[in-house]
Amino acid sequence: MKELLIGFNKAFESKARLGIMSVLMVNESLSFNTLKELLSLTDGNLATHLRALEEQGFLEVQKQFIGRKPNTTYTATEVGKKAFSDHLNALEEFIKAL
Repeated sequence: MKELLIGFNKAFESKARLGIMSVLMVNESLSFNTLKELLSLTDGNLATHLRALEEQGFLEVQKQFIGRKPNTTYTATEVGKKAFSDHLNALEEFIKAL
C-alpha cells in the first residue's frame, strides 16, 4: 500500500492548493481576486498558498497596473501542470487499488 502513496505530492495535500491548481489547469491565468472568490478564501490564506506553490515553481506570477489599480495574475507553469497531473494520476491509481 505504501508504494501507492509514493506518487502523491505533498504540495497538493491542502484543499486550497488542490483548488488553486485545479482552476489554473483549466484557465490560462486568473487574478488574485478571481481565485479568492472562486475558492472562498481570505486574502491571507490565499496569499500563503499561492506563495508556497510559487516557491516550488508551480506558478508564475504577473504583476501589473490596470489604471491605478494593481492587478496580480497567476498561471500554472509547465512544471506545475506536470506535477499536478502526476499527483492526480497517483490519486486515481490509489483509488483503483482499493
